[in-house]
Amino acid sequence: MAKAFSKLSTRVIVAVLGIPLIVIVSLYGKYPFLVFAAFIGLVSFHEFSKMVKNRKYFTNNLVGYLAIVAIILNEYKTFIDFKILFFLIVAVLLLFELFRNKESAVSNLGVSLLGIFYIGFFSSALVNLREFYNDSIFVYSQGGYLIISILVSIWICDSAAYFLGTAYGKNKLMPRVSPNKSWEGAFAGFVFSIIGMLACKSIIADFLNWSDAIVIGLIVGTVGQIGDLIESLIKRDTFVKDSSSIIPGHGGIFDRFDSLLFSAPVVYLYLNYIAK
Repeated sequence: MAKAFSKLSTRVIVAVLGIPLIVIVSLYGKYPFLVFAAFIGLVSFHEFSKMVKNRKYFTNNLVGYLAIVAIILNEYKTFIDFKILFFLIVAVLLLFELFRNKESAVSNLGVSLLGIFYIGFFSSALVNLREFYNDSIFVYSQGGYLIISILVSIWICDSAAYFLGTAYGKNKLMPRVSPNKSWEGAFAGFVFSIIGMLACKSIIADFLNWSDAIVIGLIVGTVGQIGDLIESLIKRDTFVKDSSSIIPGHGGIFDRFDSLLFSAPVVYLYLNYIAK
């Protein structure tokens, strides 16, 4: 009991210190937020690399780090066509693998590409949401309020899924991937993610209309939870409980932002191509 209380206390302290920093960076945007997005991408890739090493798969870390930075910077200020960047990343990875002698070249290339394009491009969507949706709807720090709203919706979704799933969960969601998750918990997370997004629309995101707020809540409640399950699948396959222990009481960066990484691109696609 004392151990559980100590762990909960650690989680609360880290949240109290970390959340205001995330809020400030999101509202300010520009280079601080660019650094924030790059931090999520680079550290998540580093954690992913360490995880897959347990299966004797070896990512090309040098190319991976450089590629993720290039992808995120390119979203902030386009300096190269996407197709050319894609070609360069794949070509350089193939070239470097010729000179590596680490287990299976095919597996190494596979995990390197997965890490770069899953984590790199999904991280870059955060920049799209914060900085590049600046038409008549999104001005000043409204992009920052959107990021904060999505994060709040994710945190509420996670909390509802955990507490209500623990209290009422009877039907396992995906035992092979995450034995402790239940359909009841997932449904609770789904409902409360919409409620959370509607609350944010009322308080800080009044530039969104109600239908958009509901859709974003739907995205977080479904796609966000899928992102969490996908990271759980990777962790289970690589025999780890947490992606790292960098955040006391919370695990790794990949653990904390897996739902955001999956939700951000879908929210951006919705707002940019459907909501308009």
